[in-house]
Amino acid sequence: MSIFKRKSTETVEPTFEAGTAALADISGSYTIDPSHTYIGFQARHAMVTTVRGAFKEFQGAATVDAATPANSSVELTIAVNSVDTGTADRDGHLASADFFDVEKYPAISFRSTSVEADGDDWLITGDLTIKDVTKPVTVPFEFTGSAQDPFGNTRIGFEGEVAVNRKDWNLTWNAALETGGVLVSEKVKLKFDISAIKNA
Repeated sequence: MSIFKRKSTETVEPTFEAGTAALADISGSYTIDPSHTYIGFQARHAMVTTVRGAFKEFQGAATVDAATPANSSVELTIAVNSVDTGTADRDGHLASADFFDVEKYPAISFRSTSVEADGDDWLITGDLTIKDVTKPVTVPFEFTGSAQDPFGNTRIGFEGEVAVNRKDWNLTWNAALETGGVLVSEKVKLKFDISAIKNA
């Protein structure tokens, strides 16, 4: 038997404990908790790797009607200058007129226009405004559970992801590569991991 074993190429996904269910009915009004919420994005760089980033400052609210999901709504406002990709120069470039032009357009906003639900699967459609462009976006979300935290807060969680074309919002800057292709992909994945606190 060879002592040189081929390493497995399979990716092992992390496992988490199952979500809790503190609420039989999650209906109510909620405030998004920025300290326990992730709003991020992914884009391909130089056609070979993925750059990940997140916005650190935002505020949002949601109304959930489990019996009649169409009565639910979500609003979110993001401070663009809070973008963080782990590299200060890249963050500065994203904030510049080449991309978000934060001096003219300091905020990104989302306001839902329709909500659908099928069990734990929710489909939220709304108007996403970046710079001076507003376009509809539909984000599929999974309800991940509800919980009562040690501080007396009732929380609900949702995870969602959607791919968009950044050019639809006039985020068009790019640079050609000598080997073909471009420096930054047009396709960007938006990722959401939401924790919201029920209002008293």
